[in-house]
Amino acid sequence: MTLRQKTENRSEHMSLRTNHLIHMPLTFATKLATRMTSTRQATGEDSFRAAISIIFLQWLYAPHVQMTLAQLCYTLMYFITEAAFNRGLNPYVYVTYRHLLVAVLLWPFAYYQERGLRPKMTFMLFMEIFVLSLLGVSLTLNMYFASLKYTSPTFVTSMVNTVACMTFVIAIILRMEIVDVKSLRGLAKIAGTVVSFAGVTTMTLYKGAAITSLWKSPIHIHGGGGGGSTHGSWVMGSVLAVASCICWAIWYIMQASSLKRYPAQLSLTAWMCTVGGIQSTVFTVFMQHKPEDWLIGFGLKFWCIVYSGIACNGFTVFVQLWCTEKKGPVFVTMFNPLSTIMVAILAYFIFGENLYVGSIIGGVVVILGLYMLLWGKEKDQERGAGKQQGIELDCEKQARKVSDVYAAQDGAEAPRTIK
Repeated sequence: MTLRQKTENRSEHMSLRTNHLIHMPLTFATKLATRMTSTRQATGEDSFRAAISIIFLQWLYAPHVQMTLAQLCYTLMYFITEAAFNRGLNPYVYVTYRHLLVAVLLWPFAYYQERGLRPKMTFMLFMEIFVLSLLGVSLTLNMYFASLKYTSPTFVTSMVNTVACMTFVIAIILRMEIVDVKSLRGLAKIAGTVVSFAGVTTMTLYKGAAITSLWKSPIHIHGGGGGGSTHGSWVMGSVLAVASCICWAIWYIMQASSLKRYPAQLSLTAWMCTVGGIQSTVFTVFMQHKPEDWLIGFGLKFWCIVYSGIACNGFTVFVQLWCTEKKGPVFVTMFNPLSTIMVAILAYFIFGENLYVGSIIGGVVVILGLYMLLWGKEKDQERGAGKQQGIELDCEKQARKVSDVYAAQDGAEAPRTIK
């Protein structure tokens, strides 16, 4: 068997496993419908039709519901993490434990699911994973969660919406993205990027007046960019958040090319969590010299790490992969601002945190720019799909013409053969 045949067999094997995971909800719905079909005589025809309609609606809107739940998981993570930070959990220790936990949970699944898909590990491939882990795990998340300590959940969730625009700009610089400035979709992408960066500048340089809650909040977590935070701390937190988003954007671009050389996605994620966790450990040892910072106990600090690892690195990643398969990447990205809205509502009404005018104005501007960019990207994808269809139709027409010519030649030669 040649190397190419082995690679094709591995890819086909992995595709079957991935499709099995992705189509699990459909299989469950089918089995449930089959059971209900066998009992429809007992329950009545009307009840059966109503139940089938409910199953159909649940399946039809499953991607929307699942993406909303994923954003809710992220929203709760910000408040749980902020509360743990205020209880003494160090952000660097949090990032280290979180990714080491995810690595331990992922490796058994990665080893079993991708046994025939993982390429041989070389020194250059390991160094590429090392840089990916630095940009996507240790450096980025340490800066990101350190910024949460100086600002607020509303601010950091608004800042995340700029990653798409930063990725777009870096892709243009590296000539990986082509913009047609004469078309409406190209102008929408450029305008969306400019508007998004204007929102980031507003949030970073203008904090604004605090909007305090008019009633007593039921839950207090004491922190999150409250009145005790100085302007210097706010600016430092803003700079850390912007720097983390830039690293995130570079990581997204590098990851796309790395997946071509290392197509085992689950194993690559496990490698990045392992290497990133080790990098973060070394960094934290230099930054935190107190042994008690590493002792988290079994209280809020412990459950914060467990929740972040399982819910945010486990459930939400699976949901995003499943929704990307069903609806496409643009659909998944469109739900990111929902977390910003949820955080703002919970922060103000439930946790009694202050909302700042600069964060509100900048967040709205950033979301507006994000949707302008996404609209332009979606139109690009539609245009690319239309071109591909046109090419396929032209190929079919050419094939028909060739077959008609051969048929005409065969028809002309047939009488000569009879003679």
